[in-house]
Amino acid sequence: MFVLSIMLPIFFVFAVGYAAQSLLKLNTAMISKLAIYILVPFLVFRTFYSQTIDSSFMYFTIFLLGLCCLSISIITLFTKILRYSEGERCGLILSSAFMNNGNYGTPLVLFLFGSEGMKVAIVLMVLQQLLMSTIGVYYAAKGSPYNVGGIHAAGQILRMPMIYGAILGILCNWMSIPLGSLMKGIDFIADAAIPVIMIALGMQLANMTVKKVNWKILSFSIFMRLMLSPVLAFLLVAQLPLDNLTKQIMVIIAATPTAANTTMYAIQFRVQENNVSAATLMSTVLSLVTVPAVIYLTR
Repeated sequence: MFVLSIMLPIFFVFAVGYAAQSLLKLNTAMISKLAIYILVPFLVFRTFYSQTIDSSFMYFTIFLLGLCCLSISIITLFTKILRYSEGERCGLILSSAFMNNGNYGTPLVLFLFGSEGMKVAIVLMVLQQLLMSTIGVYYAAKGSPYNVGGIHAAGQILRMPMIYGAILGILCNWMSIPLGSLMKGIDFIADAAIPVIMIALGMQLANMTVKKVNWKILSFSIFMRLMLSPVLAFLLVAQLPLDNLTKQIMVIIAATPTAANTTMYAIQFRVQENNVSAATLMSTVLSLVTVPAVIYLTR
């Protein structure tokens, strides 16, 4: 019952976003940009400004890179055995190797563990965004019928304002720069980030449809994302010198559904966009069952 009480408000906010988009046909791209380019950078800045920068950041990076590389290796083996095309392999990587720890995982950790858990979740969110904007864009470009590549990936990183928010927060932290009453304004904007990105995810889900889907690929993608990924995460965090709460958060984050950003990459580069969109939608719905199970097991 405790886990369901945590999941209910999260899916309620998703449902509000879904209903708003279904009824009002709002500009989802503009609301997403509001969250990504304004609200989230302030949230990231506040987190890095207020917390101690230590060796755990290195372990978070090792964890996310390890989880991503393991997932890609398993997917590559699976697609080679079944002789899937390069486009199908890259689409499967987009829908399976990257979790939604922004719109979904961060608010989930906030509800579960409060502000202490949020410090871990936001660092993981920033690092995951870096992975998606490099490795994710690389595979989107590789599977694309268009001739695009690494330069575009580098450009994606430079366009990510949350990275600048993190850098500025770290610098102000190290230099002990006092912000005084300005911090109240930063708090107002940062506090708005979580509900807005949750509503934005609900709106994005309302725009997705399940059509012309390869159900074998979709089934494997959901299995990888919701079931195998938390198992791999558990094996990885067992090797890291971190406290139990941090390890629990990392495993729960790994169990979240397919990242919404990968759908945008798939559509932009024309890489299995129907399968990737369906994986985002279906994994989010099914996570209502699988994520509570992971939370229960990790507790």
